[in-house]
Amino acid sequence: MKVHHLNCISTCPAGGRLMDGRSSWLATRGRLCCHCALLELDSGGLALLDTGLGLQDVAHPRPRLSAFFLALVKPEWKAAMTARRQIEALGFSASDVRHIILTHLDFDHAGGLDDFPQATVHMMRAEADVAQRQGTWMDRQRFRPQQWSSRDRWLVYDEAAGESWYGFKRARPLVGLPAEIAMIPLRGHTVGHAGIAVNRGASWMLLAGDAYFHADEMALDRPSCPIGLRMYQHMLDHDRAARRDNQHRLRELIRTKGGEVDVFSGHDTEEFQRLAGRPA
Repeated sequence: MKVHHLNCISTCPAGGRLMDGRSSWLATRGRLCCHCALLELDSGGLALLDTGLGLQDVAHPRPRLSAFFLALVKPEWKAAMTARRQIEALGFSASDVRHIILTHLDFDHAGGLDDFPQATVHMMRAEADVAQRQGTWMDRQRFRPQQWSSRDRWLVYDEAAGESWYGFKRARPLVGLPAEIAMIPLRGHTVGHAGIAVNRGASWMLLAGDAYFHADEMALDRPSCPIGLRMYQHMLDHDRAARRDNQHRLRELIRTKGGEVDVFSGHDTEEFQRLAGRPA
């Protein structure tokens, strides 16, 4: 199974170095990526892990996205960076994407759903339920029904389904997908947040989504996070205790199984550049 790493539109959050830990202190905006992955399935067709922001977001940011997040994270509106355009640049078509697997439904992870009208969309049941409920002001800002023309193609999974994966619960099998792909419930950032594990043969990779934001959070000795980014995480937490517990469990996974599992998040630019072998 061949894997392509895609940065599907960078965001530039207010706060500069306080948000990414790497920008110049003079910069007013930081730089975060939207790390997605494209799988060439051995059985044919493609599976996309998260979508980043999409073509319709580029063309019509309002009203698809909230004014609050548009001002806060200021995405770089480059159509060439959308998943669809990057997939086409690889020589494929949108119809080749038969499956989309989501870590969660936040606007910057699900904005490209509209760009793949033939794909089945896989997510945790709790994620679909909470996002569609639109119960709080913050949920209405982050979960954008304007991006969900795919709703009749959603397949949802219960957290309890499937066997254990390195001590984590495992939602599997995923309908129409090989056994080498599993959703790993990582509740916290959202109620139905999940990681996506892929068996590459000699090792696994785990897209941890927004279970953490910065690579230093996975440091085995004194983990840390830039203060602005930490506050951003707190603002969005659905279950902070669960998120912190899952971060601890991910660090243990890296400590004990680091040679077998490559863990990466949805927004850290250095992780993206290491795996993609090119600038974010």
